[in-house]
Amino acid sequence: MERFTDKVTIVTGAGSGIGRSTALRFAAEGAKVACVDVNDEAAGKTAAEIEAAGGTAQAVACNVTDETSVAAGVDAIAHHLGAPQIVCNVAGVGRFAHAHEMPLEDWDRIIGVNLTGVFLMCRATLPYLLENKGNIVNVASTAGIMGQPYSAAYCASKGGAVLLTKALASEYQDRGVRVNAVAPGGVDTPLINSFTFPDDIDHRRMRILTTPFGFQQPEDVASVIAFLASDEAWYMTGSIVAADGGLTI
Repeated sequence: MERFTDKVTIVTGAGSGIGRSTALRFAAEGAKVACVDVNDEAAGKTAAEIEAAGGTAQAVACNVTDETSVAAGVDAIAHHLGAPQIVCNVAGVGRFAHAHEMPLEDWDRIIGVNLTGVFLMCRATLPYLLENKGNIVNVASTAGIMGQPYSAAYCASKGGAVLLTKALASEYQDRGVRVNAVAPGGVDTPLINSFTFPDDIDHRRMRILTTPFGFQQPEDVASVIAFLASDEAWYMTGSIVAADGGLTI
């Protein structure tokens, strides 16, 4: 399929995990991909992989929590690749911790990347999306639609991303911009390694996070993102699509 031929697509968190798989998927379907990541070396590797396969890509070093960095990154993308038409907000961080023991700096970082970063990228790109009737796909989480133990900051950030998605969808639905989100369950990515448990967890509480399907691969989530961003999903906006092996049934 080539659903995104010559469409300028921004993917944050493109250096690894779901972001990398999403960048590769869009490039394989003809998109011009801006590979955005705070790790410029990782972003460069993804962009180089796309170009080696015959695609078009630009590596962009960007801290999504910093509005100046986001504005500069989006300006560079528009100058080099053209006006953005699709934005995939994939960048994310997280950790498990007892809420009463979590340092404020950890809370601020998780909220900053997972929620404020999504807002800043949406704000910077919406002028372009309004011009060309583009769309946004945010990566939320099952943690954004159900309570999970030891995940107060992560749940708050992803729950915020869910309602940010719905708010933007409502605000811009009459102006031709669609905004949707995917809410993955367990995904086998480098991010999962940061979710180390406190020593004294209640293992019975963790059963709510398990499913017979086990973990999915980043490519599985990328396929859902690609569908939501495609014209096949033209009737969808404000949708939060759970890709979670039945975790939130």
